[in-house]
Amino acid sequence: MPKKKSFVLRLSEDKMKVLEKWAADEFRSTNGQIEWIITKALKDSKRF
Repeated sequence: MPKKKSFVLRLSEDKMKVLEKWAADEFRSTNGQIEWIITKALKDSKRF
């Protein structure tokens, strides 16, 4: 499994609440949801 790098991400409270709800709706952690969103965006743009 590839090593993961940590970093700080600052979001507005409103965006964080939306992300937390979306993650819960899809049975993912908030971190897992953010990683899924980024991976999907990278694949859709053919950069990954």
